[in-house]
Amino acid sequence: MRILFLGDVMGRSGRQAITERLPQLRQDWRLDFVIVNGENASNGMGLSGDHAKSLLAAGVDCLTLGDHAFDQKDMLQFIENESRIVRPLNFAKGAPGRGYRLFNAPGGRKILVLQALGQVFMKRAYDDPFGSVEAVLKAHPRGGLAQAVIVDMHCEATSEKMAMGHFCNGRASLVVGTHTHVPTGDAQILSEGTAYLTDAGMCGDYNSVIGMEKSEPMRRFLTGMPKGRFTPANGEATLSGVYIETDDRTGAATKVQMVRNGGLLQESTP
Repeated sequence: MRILFLGDVMGRSGRQAITERLPQLRQDWRLDFVIVNGENASNGMGLSGDHAKSLLAAGVDCLTLGDHAFDQKDMLQFIENESRIVRPLNFAKGAPGRGYRLFNAPGGRKILVLQALGQVFMKRAYDDPFGSVEAVLKAHPRGGLAQAVIVDMHCEATSEKMAMGHFCNGRASLVVGTHTHVPTGDAQILSEGTAYLTDAGMCGDYNSVIGMEKSEPMRRFLTGMPKGRFTPANGEATLSGVYIETDDRTGAATKVQMVRNGGLLQESTP
């Protein structure tokens, strides 16, 4: 399968880039499945139902969330009726929605998408992500029930993301980090056929401070005092993420390539 994973969508700039470019990219890159982390798509804080609809209509097959999963209150209800949205496995007990789903892909194939929140440097003490992921992977073996398995590890620490990559080696097709909005350059295929990237980066304006207009973050760094709210930067976005190809028989990754499309970052395509 040809699978594209795009990192955190940041505000209007990121949404617009996906809705305008993704339909053509799906065609040009002959994509079978597209996963997008959408947890900052609505003004940088969460994902609204209307914005989820626009991203899905543009050709996104699955939207993952994160620690801001329910910042937009309508998502509490919307996620119950939209099976293409996946929230973290180890979010609060009783949270609506599901932390993993088995999706249909072209040719009768299946793809499993799951997401976990890390614990290191995060604001809340989430449940153990490794135990949560273990239970799902054990029930959905790569190359068995699912021809591909994708793990979105949403956390701050690069070490925790790397540990999850090695933990899932041989059992996932791709482990990719999200949350920091900064793309890393370490795309690789691990020893047992699991593609890995520490962070997919963001789909947003990189003339910013992790997607926010620079003035307020800079003021806080320089003075220690807030004056206003953070607002997303709305210049041209770079779509950032990772592309993989997988073997349908084993679920192993056979190719991995970092993706950068448009905006300020250097171009990188499959």
